[in-house]
Amino acid sequence: MAPLDALLTEHIRLQVAFALQEDVGAGDITAKLIPDDQEITATVISREQAVLCGQAWVKEVFAHLGGRVSLEWHNNEGDLLEANRPFLTLKGHARTILTGERTALNFLQTLSYTATVTRQYSQIVKDTQLTILDTRKTLPGLRQAQKYAVTVGGGQNHRMGLYDAFLIKENHIMAAGSIANAVNMAQTIAPGKTIEVETENLEEVAMAVQAGADIIMLDNFSYEDMATAVADFKGQVKFEASGNMDKERLLKVAATGVDFVSIGALTKHIQAIDLSLRVSQETL
Repeated sequence: MAPLDALLTEHIRLQVAFALQEDVGAGDITAKLIPDDQEITATVISREQAVLCGQAWVKEVFAHLGGRVSLEWHNNEGDLLEANRPFLTLKGHARTILTGERTALNFLQTLSYTATVTRQYSQIVKDTQLTILDTRKTLPGLRQAQKYAVTVGGGQNHRMGLYDAFLIKENHIMAAGSIANAVNMAQTIAPGKTIEVETENLEEVAMAVQAGADIIMLDNFSYEDMATAVADFKGQVKFEASGNMDKERLLKVAATGVDFVSIGALTKHIQAIDLSLRVSQETL
């Protein structure tokens, strides 16, 4: 994987600090049952096949707790983990390992799920022109992390937030008076920013193209209307399909010729990967 950029690195530091504060608080009283000089070895396994994601968060957890733990990864970020095989070995201060265990696994199980389901979607369309995109339907406070996980799984990011691109929806159009007014205002407010317009029928598609939109979102369009929109305006704009997207629909959507499909389920329908940390009996 490519190195993390400075913005994501800072988000990781802040996310981990907050997560440890809410879990550890004034101190881990249960860990004090263990002698302070006790050292242990522990391994982490996934009980199911999954795409590994979140190594930087785990590293930051134990660095934040004092750095008295060494981490040996047996797989790289983005690797497909086999069930019930160790992918991480931790060695060092027993109290630190057991204090950081839950926070580290919480990040891993959440981000690995998003990477895993994104990989599943991406594999379905790997031989087509269709690109899998995420949405802003993320867990509060974890947007940067979840959108990173989407890229690990082979997808791409839609806009990060409300600041880096326009997505003009029905309510914006109503307030502005028309699609043309909304697009013209967007061009004036932030020249150079990508302008995407959500449309509900072919008439609105034509209006958005005429107004100068960069991307047209086809919201809950039939396959026939998706194909018609692409055929009518191919090369003039990019097309994104959205609305109740699941794995069964992807190849049919790809066949219409649209460029992107956005899937909120990647980041909002979270079913954490089942992970487990096991302490070696020999080190107790």
